[in-house]
Amino acid sequence: MKKLLASILFVCMLFSMCALPALADDATPITFWSFQAAHVKFMEDAAIRWNETNPDRPIDLKAETLGYDDLHNNLLISLQTGTGAPDIVDIEISMYANFITGDEEYIPLVPLNDIIEPDKEDLIMGRFENYENHGNYYGVDYHVGAAAMMYNKDIFAEAGMDIADIVTWADFVEAGKVIKEKTGKYMMAVETTEHWTYYPLITQQGSDFFDKETGEVILDNEINVTTLQWLLDGLNEGIFVAMPGGFCHSEEWYAYMNEGNVACIAMPLWYLNRFTDYMPDLNGKMAVTTMPVWTEGGANSAGLGGTGTSITNQTQHLDFAKEFLYFSKISREGAIRTWTDLGFDPLRTDIYDDPDMIKANAFTDYFGDDVYAVMDATAASISSLSTSNPLYPEALTLVQKTVMFEVLSEKSKTPEESLKNAADQLRSLQ
Repeated sequence: MKKLLASILFVCMLFSMCALPALADDATPITFWSFQAAHVKFMEDAAIRWNETNPDRPIDLKAETLGYDDLHNNLLISLQTGTGAPDIVDIEISMYANFITGDEEYIPLVPLNDIIEPDKEDLIMGRFENYENHGNYYGVDYHVGAAAMMYNKDIFAEAGMDIADIVTWADFVEAGKVIKEKTGKYMMAVETTEHWTYYPLITQQGSDFFDKETGEVILDNEINVTTLQWLLDGLNEGIFVAMPGGFCHSEEWYAYMNEGNVACIAMPLWYLNRFTDYMPDLNGKMAVTTMPVWTEGGANSAGLGGTGTSITNQTQHLDFAKEFLYFSKISREGAIRTWTDLGFDPLRTDIYDDPDMIKANAFTDYFGDDVYAVMDATAASISSLSTSNPLYPEALTLVQKTVMFEVLSEKSKTPEESLKNAADQLRSLQ
């Protein structure tokens, strides 16, 4: 028995030695933290490609996946104490203001202008501006996050309707009435504990939580109030339905949508992999198009969500870390890989006709080839958000957990009342 176990251990050891790429003794160690396992795999794959491309300058990437709260809390403590931070780190967009607020000399992240600005003409800069302060860019996203309409072709066919006839959001409501009458299905589901349904609708109109220039609280402005009222009216009229589970990443919602109960959902394109991963019964039944506009000639999308990959000021290998970050995410191949490996819409505008971009993959198999046209058509509508405002994390929490819930779920306050209360809370903190 001992000989058998020893033989097994020896075989396993040989297998592991063959399975893992050997690293030179002089490989540069780079640590990386993320809260997304998919991001870790993406960066690990980039490290393998780096070593194949740069055999004389290998990288030893030590990547770690932490829980969302653990990562941001541990990172904040590490940066405040001056020790323990990784070289490279993912910081979620709603938390980013916590790390770039204050005087420039005290920001614990490294400016990345020198690896971003040379490619500026080919990049969708609105997504880089989300991670900008004092004229410096501190983060590189994984995607544009362009919001698009993902719709159930079978429901539209049953109602005898063509999605191409919907140009404006007013058309969308009228189509919803027909779909409800002829199929009994809902046109759209509305989140009641998150912001993904509401936020793209206001940013599409040029609004936000704060004025990006002055920092003034604008959460309770007319656009935000009337848009929230529009969602509430759709719920009250029975055209929209409150999202089961309260938000678009709940198991209850995945199951409900998978059963074919809802005709449409407007979400950033990174949501495509939620369908492929969690809603298998809709494979081949879904398609993607641009969002309706509020006014003729208006924006047909909005860039939402995001994760800024950043370099901390504790790195001992700054130039190397910058080169690897450029290689993995900003370069043409890196940007293409964000689509082919992750299903995300890339940050570069010069690759959408690249042969590697338009190959069939799991996402085109599921949604069809129109995905490419939508990625291209929405790029011009992407602008920056007010994410660098120091109170942005507080504002987002108020919208998610208070405004959406009391207006769309409890229906205990009007949109005007709830948004004004939240805005006044933010103003009291300024």
